[in-house]
Amino acid sequence: MKMAANLKLLSFLIPCAFLVPVLITMAPDLKEAWNSEALQNMKTVFIGIFLEAAPFLLMGVLLSSLMQWFVSEEMVRKLTPKNPIGGVLVAGLLGIIFPICECGMIPVVRRLMHKGMPAYIAVTFILSGPVVNPIVFTATLLAFPSHPEITIARMGLAFAVAASIGMLVYLFVRRNPLRMPKVAGTEVKTHPGFKMAQPHANAHDHNHVKNWRSFFIHAGDEFVDMSKYLVIGALITACIQTFISRSDLISLGNGPVASYVFMMGFAYVLSLCSTSDAFVASAFSHTFALGPLVSFLVLGPMLDFKSTLMLLSTFRTRFVIGLSLAIITLVFAGSWLINLLV
Repeated sequence: MKMAANLKLLSFLIPCAFLVPVLITMAPDLKEAWNSEALQNMKTVFIGIFLEAAPFLLMGVLLSSLMQWFVSEEMVRKLTPKNPIGGVLVAGLLGIIFPICECGMIPVVRRLMHKGMPAYIAVTFILSGPVVNPIVFTATLLAFPSHPEITIARMGLAFAVAASIGMLVYLFVRRNPLRMPKVAGTEVKTHPGFKMAQPHANAHDHNHVKNWRSFFIHAGDEFVDMSKYLVIGALITACIQTFISRSDLISLGNGPVASYVFMMGFAYVLSLCSTSDAFVASAFSHTFALGPLVSFLVLGPMLDFKSTLMLLSTFRTRFVIGLSLAIITLVFAGSWLINLLV
């Protein structure tokens, strides 16, 4: 059914692909606009964002497919700590073992949740993993060699925010937040108060022969499913970066509160990978204080434009909205407190 829908969509996209060169040939003004410097910059930024994120997304879906093969529901239940505080602490430090970028984190966590991982542990892992890992730690140290306090503040605040939100999910979220098709199926208990409808399609997947062909088919399907949100997010981000000047944005962040709002908004819009955003933040080290810099470094890997679209493809809309508000509030409060203390 899904393949038939994709083929139907493809039948509409193919004529559009032939229509583009026709429009460019018939409209000289449109051709000029297509070759303009601003549009060339936009295309360069878009390709840069996509190429930076795509390997991590591919790594994530390959790891997700391996989990489909080798990790059973029973194994996930046995390895999940029964104590919620212990579960949150372990999930907050999992990034040290699995240093996955935020683009590859979501397909991995979605697979683990389908296998029985509780939502509060999954959310903690999604938020902390892209920051609390050795690769990001090293990159931040290299970007701020004379300011190790920035690296320490980034790691500490990211862990504190992720753990706090994980406990909030455990305490207040009683409905499984995964976005699932409304089809009949068996119910799998994933967390006290949660019941997840497991579609027949997933049950059918478990019966597939475990060979390399099925492995790559599963990985390809998941990569296509997640990459369309990455493409849309990268395109809109490239447009914003190209057509809104950085000097205009910086002029908005001169106030004590506005500087936090600006840096957090800038992190959301830029949608940089967590392994490279520290080098962008270092360019503002002489403009902004410690607090705004830390807010940029912590919020970006947890919540940016492309990851919001990917979250919406995995979780229910109401849950993503609540999660986003909690991230913004805690990152703002935590970075403001760090600025006061340090």
